[in-house]
Amino acid sequence: MEYDYKSLLERARKKLPEKVKEHSRFEIPACQILYEGNTTVIRNFADIADAINREPQHLMASLLKELGTAGSIDGRRALLKGKVIGRQIESKFKDYVETFVLCSECRKPDTHLEKEGRILVLRCDACGAHRPVTVKTTKTTEAPAVSEGSIYEVVIQDISRRGDGVVKLDRYTVFVPNTTKGSNVKIKIEKISGNVAFAHVVVE
Repeated sequence: MEYDYKSLLERARKKLPEKVKEHSRFEIPACQILYEGNTTVIRNFADIADAINREPQHLMASLLKELGTAGSIDGRRALLKGKVIGRQIESKFKDYVETFVLCSECRKPDTHLEKEGRILVLRCDACGAHRPVTVKTTKTTEAPAVSEGSIYEVVIQDISRRGDGVVKLDRYTVFVPNTTKGSNVKIKIEKISGNVAFAHVVVE
């Protein structure tokens, strides 16, 4: 029996999994981040893992390694030691998706991981392509996590000898006048000198 091109295309389409046929533009859910003391909380961590169809433990292990910090999974949240800037976390999630989720041929997320001997392979359910997973080790120059003129919402952690509020942001110690310990404020970075930054409270 002979088939024309249109018939063959329709037959092939019917054999595709539903999630492939209904594929739309893939987006990672935006991180919902808050700070509890000196702990960074990703409130929707499990939702992100579900969206990219990966085990939370695998995603967490990669995130901690890339950020160079310690942490744990708490229910559907992720807890990271120290204050980690939101855009750093989002950048690492994007790197993870590029390495462990997206097909390098069709760029779709309809993939799964499998082991072939000692090699971890990413196999695409949409186009059938597969490739060994290689984690990039090349160091890239990133923009400073804290920059002059930027605005952040923080919780003042301590008071300096001069009476200024003190908060840690990434590797910076930030001094904020006219604040009290435990207060939740928005601050604007005025000046950065080495690992020290100076800010003022933003009045809305």
